[in-house]
Amino acid sequence: MISDKKHIQQLAALLLKKGITDIVISPGSRNAPMINTFVGIRDFNCRNVVDERSAAYFAIGLALAKQRPVALVCSSGTATLNFAPAIAEAFYQNIPLIVLTADRPDYWIDQAESQCIRQENIYQNFTKKGLSLPLGESEKELWFAARQINECLNLAVTGTTAPIHINIPLEEPLHQLVAAELPEINEIGIAEIQSCIAENELTRLAETINQSKKILILVGQQNSNPELGNILAEIVEKTGAVVLHEHLSNLSNPQFCGSIDTLMAAIQDENLEDFQPDLLISFGGQFVSKALKQFLRKNKPLQHWHLSLGGEHFDTYQSLTKVIKVDATDFFGGLLKSISSADQNYLQLWKSKEERVNHLRDEFVENLEFSDLKAFELIGLKIPNNSVIHLGNSSPVRYALIHNRVENTDYFSNRGTAGIDGCLSTAVGFASESDKLNTIILGDLSFFYDSNALWNKYIGNNLHIIVIHNGGGNIFGMIKGPSDSPAFAQHFFAGNTHKAEVLAKAFGLDYFKAENELELSQALVEFYSPKQQKVALLEVFTNAEVNVRTFRELFTQVKS
Repeated sequence: MISDKKHIQQLAALLLKKGITDIVISPGSRNAPMINTFVGIRDFNCRNVVDERSAAYFAIGLALAKQRPVALVCSSGTATLNFAPAIAEAFYQNIPLIVLTADRPDYWIDQAESQCIRQENIYQNFTKKGLSLPLGESEKELWFAARQINECLNLAVTGTTAPIHINIPLEEPLHQLVAAELPEINEIGIAEIQSCIAENELTRLAETINQSKKILILVGQQNSNPELGNILAEIVEKTGAVVLHEHLSNLSNPQFCGSIDTLMAAIQDENLEDFQPDLLISFGGQFVSKALKQFLRKNKPLQHWHLSLGGEHFDTYQSLTKVIKVDATDFFGGLLKSISSADQNYLQLWKSKEERVNHLRDEFVENLEFSDLKAFELIGLKIPNNSVIHLGNSSPVRYALIHNRVENTDYFSNRGTAGIDGCLSTAVGFASESDKLNTIILGDLSFFYDSNALWNKYIGNNLHIIVIHNGGGNIFGMIKGPSDSPAFAQHFFAGNTHKAEVLAKAFGLDYFKAENELELSQALVEFYSPKQQKVALLEVFTNAEVNVRTFRELFTQVKS
């Protein structure tokens, strides 16, 4: 049985033709035609998440795990607004969410009708395209709607992928069902095109590389890509280029440099011209490191090329000279035959500095009192290889990037907008479709902010949650400015004394806690034991003042 609404039948038919079968539904009444139709068709895999904000972040995690679009369904009114934070995150991470919002007929807009707000183009700044379907079901209106839906769905998955929004006005009755098959709707496809660089242009780019003595390659946030990693390793061997990356780039090679924040601190008093690149090549998503951005803005390369299939002109370092609309794997792979061998002086400069910095870091942390910095070292040593790590925003992602990455492990974080609001929900969505162990590490404020992520029946036993309970917004004590404000304690740090234990027990999670180094070491053994066959939460209590002091002392040590 499916809804008798013909626009919904068309929409469902086109979603199936495009291979979009994962649907995350938040309950409501106005969206009943969509719910009844998607649930009534066996080919759709429907999940129900009550909280719309959590549901949308859950969909992000699901889309990341499955590497394909996920559709979101909600009722009308403020339900649609609750999707907005995750849609913005998906937009800046290039994740193709298919956002389907039910709406009241337009003649009720601004007429004191319940659950009725201005929904048309409500996400216009964070979607690739948005449309509102016609209310009528005439032959021409159905043809027009089908053409628009085709275009919207195609745009979501071509070029630079991104969310799209289809707003659907629906009149009562909403619950009339029919025993019918979905209609046969014409699918409008898009031919696959392989972007490539003209041979003469590739020759010119190779000549520039061969003439450059100091090449810096920045790899931003991206999914794991072993082929690209191998190609970049060959580029490094031939040219002596420096590959800078963070854990979220999911690259792992001893020839690359990954200790960015500590490296930036260590070279501030050096001869900066030695580290300043002639040629900068960037691709992928954003970097966490603010120090890296400041370094390159002050020490600009002569040329900056940005690789982007969508042709975005990201001038992050205020030195952009060329946008290259090609995939990074194809770009560097095509260059290999044209570039010549060069000396390794620039690479050795960076690698020797990184080796020294890492030695100082390890020496400092080994003798460190219990703190966030120490806790992250202990946690990193115990997380099993070949697993997945999700990092909460603010201080957790920064602490994790200071330490060595866990080998053979994929890293994820909501760094599109870098908000704390959906970190746990995203991890829950990812873990629900992952056959690996998933660990999310987040702060206490982030945990409580997104605790509705636990109100979710798709949480599997492969999810492990680590809450770093440092009593508030520890990040504001680490950065300059807020910590010096008279309003720091109440309005920046926002001290928190609530414990995660009560929520863990309320949602049936196994609970562990640690208040010192010994307790944490012991808890981690049990926490990651093969015998632990249930969703588990580990709450690690640290002292905010100690955290701030040890964090600053580390960078003082590195600078000296």
